[in-house]
Amino acid sequence: MSTPSAPSTTADPLPAPPGPARLGTVLIVVVTAYLMVGVDSTVVNVALPDIQQDLGFSPTGLSWVLNAYTLAFGGLLLLGGRVGDIVGRRRTLTIGVLLFASSSLLGGLATDSAWLLAARALQGLGASLIAPNTLALITTNFPEGPRRHHALGIYTSMAGIGASTGVVVGGMLTSWASWRWSLLINVPIGAAVALALPRFVGETPRHAGRFDAAGALTGTAGMTSLVYAFIRVSSDGWGDLQALWGFSVAAALLAGFTLVESRAEQPIMPLRLFANRDRAGGYAGVLLLPAGMFGAFYFLTLISQRVLDYSPLRAGFAFLPMTLVMFTVVRFVPRLLGRLGAKPLLLTGMALLVVAAGWLSRLRPGDDYVTGLLGPLVLMGAGVGLSFMPLNATILAGVEPREAGAASGLLQTLQWLGGTLGLSVLVTVFGTATRHATGSPSAVLVHGAARAFGVGALIALAALLVSAFVITGRRTERTGKGEGAA
Repeated sequence: MSTPSAPSTTADPLPAPPGPARLGTVLIVVVTAYLMVGVDSTVVNVALPDIQQDLGFSPTGLSWVLNAYTLAFGGLLLLGGRVGDIVGRRRTLTIGVLLFASSSLLGGLATDSAWLLAARALQGLGASLIAPNTLALITTNFPEGPRRHHALGIYTSMAGIGASTGVVVGGMLTSWASWRWSLLINVPIGAAVALALPRFVGETPRHAGRFDAAGALTGTAGMTSLVYAFIRVSSDGWGDLQALWGFSVAAALLAGFTLVESRAEQPIMPLRLFANRDRAGGYAGVLLLPAGMFGAFYFLTLISQRVLDYSPLRAGFAFLPMTLVMFTVVRFVPRLLGRLGAKPLLLTGMALLVVAAGWLSRLRPGDDYVTGLLGPLVLMGAGVGLSFMPLNATILAGVEPREAGAASGLLQTLQWLGGTLGLSVLVTVFGTATRHATGSPSAVLVHGAARAFGVGALIALAALLVSAFVITGRRTERTGKGEGAA
């Protein structure tokens, strides 16, 4: 790849957009790639006891089956998005899918703990190439307007559907076959997607210029340090020395990253992405919403299995009302977005999430599934369905094609970091509450989870306030410079 002394200041012309029939095929292929990442975020969870027994993990070491994936994925998302901008998004997505599938095969064949952890880290690397480039391909293939809104609606529902489905699929595979199939299932799906990508999805133009090596190094190292610090906090609390060192290193590296990006000719994260008020508010929203919601998913899984005594499979099915409501709502959001704009949908969706989390904060030990969980799950499904797609549309409106990967990578990075940050905060609240609670183990667990849900409601309220007072809701129009009118 050539690296001329000065980067191109304008994007290469995009090929003619595909027709409606071909766009449908493009969406199926791209969404399937992203669905693999969503399913993998939870499919291994219910298999952890079997993995521990087969491969001899210690109780503390077992958490790294999840953390190895989280570190690589969260730390490399920005880099994955920029690589797609420079070398081509379809090419980068294909490499990511092949890496994800092959590392899943390696993990499924693991004979010891180190082998499995290495495979999980490689899976995270593959996911960091998949996630931002699937979203960028939707941005560049679907013109702004109803078609893109429809595609984004389906795309954004896949993360929640994948996470919910992953628990069910993991429970079935672990119960009926082996934990290894929770990884091996990715192999045939990944192979099919990798074969379909060059056949049905057009390649995006490469954008000449210098690769921002300093930004890639400081940004990746800073994000990895930050994710690691949050992982330490969620397991060992805010007083953990390694967590504090991780936050300090992350702060220094990310400050250096911001300085580098302000001076780079072709930055890995163009700071001008924040110049648009609506987009900046959208980025804040995608950081805050997962911070409140990912923890809810974690604690509801604990309650269903440890308090209601559900099997892993039944616990997975308990989330289906949320999934079904979310998928139903998402089908109507593109039409509503065209008629009402993003802001009314965001305010309604986030208000529902505040109510859902507040309802869960009232949980008591005697509550069953119908009286304590079903209502909040339905509200969460509706709230997520109404919120995430308008946020994505707000962020991606007016982004130049040559910066679609960077914009998408930043979106995915903030969303992932928000979930990690929120979970560490809520787990710390949970631990503090349970240490001072009395009663049966199930009563103590419910008490701690209720306190955590209360904090989750405050985080969701912060997202609601950002949408109310930062996002203007005016339609962003494309201009020659790629920025919309705020």
